[in-house]
Amino acid sequence: MANANSSKIVWIVFTVAALLCMAAAVAYFWHKSTVTETEMAEMVEQMTYEKEQLEAEYQDLSLELEGYSYKTDNDSLLQRLNQEQTRVQLLLEELRTVKATNARRIAELKKELASVRKVLVYYIAQVDSLNTVNTKLVAENEVVTQKYVEASKTAEQLAADKQVLAEKVSIAAQLDARNIVVTTLNQRERKATRLSKIALIQFDFVIAKNNTTEPGNKTVYLRLMTPDDVVLQKKAADVFRYENRDIAYSSKRTVEYGGEDLPVTMYWTVGEVLQAGTYRADIFADGHLIGTQTFTLGK
Repeated sequence: MANANSSKIVWIVFTVAALLCMAAAVAYFWHKSTVTETEMAEMVEQMTYEKEQLEAEYQDLSLELEGYSYKTDNDSLLQRLNQEQTRVQLLLEELRTVKATNARRIAELKKELASVRKVLVYYIAQVDSLNTVNTKLVAENEVVTQKYVEASKTAEQLAADKQVLAEKVSIAAQLDARNIVVTTLNQRERKATRLSKIALIQFDFVIAKNNTTEPGNKTVYLRLMTPDDVVLQKKAADVFRYENRDIAYSSKRTVEYGGEDLPVTMYWTVGEVLQAGTYRADIFADGHLIGTQTFTLGK
């Protein structure tokens, strides 16, 4: 009887011990499972964060590429920058669809990002180099343009000075009719003052000495105007060129001018009824008005 009780006690102790071991094992595995789930959650959270950071880096890189594409007008370089920007956009779209737990692909996308950054560094150097060259060329062009403007102004000034000088020389070379004396004569070529007796009007003057005028034959024109501003003219064809137009003359004479004072006499033969009033005699030579004299005829 005692042996039976003893065996029963041993079995009970063994059973309790087994249950305690099983409870300890369950508790251990439950604890381990809880810790693993927490670690996994933390790991997923970390991977999600890294993915978001990578997306932000891709977005920044895309903006950088876009910004540098506006800084150059070099077609070849611009095309390469656009290609890289397209590449970054495609990788960014892929990154957005990749799960955060796909560590392998995310690691590959990180390498792609580093590769694009290296290319961007090269292109940035190219853009900066071109911009430096362009800035230098613009500065040199501004200097050349300024010099051209200054040279043009100098040339214009020289041309203006030359024109002024030519005008002065031209003015200096003009003949000058001085000491103009008007005498009215009758048919016997004696002085007459009555209008009805005047048959001839004589004009005496001196073409003054001028060393700058080219010597030679000179055609002198006399243009006689009535008080009514009508030019006295023998024929309608009696015209000469003055200031780019043809004007009438009353009388002309060719003289040989040698640079010294030259007395000249010209006439107007009266063939019309003269009216009382103030007349004007203009004398021309070499296309210039060289003298003017007014005189009055009474009744």
